[in-house]
Amino acid sequence: MDELRFEMSPQERTARAMEVDRFNKQLFNGKTPVKDMGKDEFLTLLLAQLSHQDPTAPMEDREFISQMAQLNTLQQMTSMANDFNRLAELFTNSEAAASLGKSVELNEGDRVIQGTIKAVSRGGKPEILVNGTYYQWDQVTKVFEE
Repeated sequence: MDELRFEMSPQERTARAMEVDRFNKQLFNGKTPVKDMGKDEFLTLLLAQLSHQDPTAPMEDREFISQMAQLNTLQQMTSMANDFNRLAELFTNSEAAASLGKSVELNEGDRVIQGTIKAVSRGGKPEILVNGTYYQWDQVTKVFEE
């Protein structure tokens, strides 16, 4: 009588892993699968769904409208995230510019530097001129009133 086995041998596990790997490579054509679906992936999926639907039973209007609403929501959320990033940059630039002429304390590695801000550069990461050297605004730990 044959005995039942509940474990795979190391050779069987290796063969199974190689089979799964080969299948995944065929499935993804060498591309790495993405975990988050963006606008482009959503549109690709929607177009594939529309082009491969059964002509005798097309997608119902409600389903299509629902998917279009999801796409619109995704676009609005992406736009809002970009707007928030721009707003954060604007606040950072404004905060750095408002500190012009004030004394500051900042960290550079394990050193603490004190001085007066003589110039401020604009951009995504503003820099300040203190004691003849430019530092990143996010290095500032204290701003003192003059």
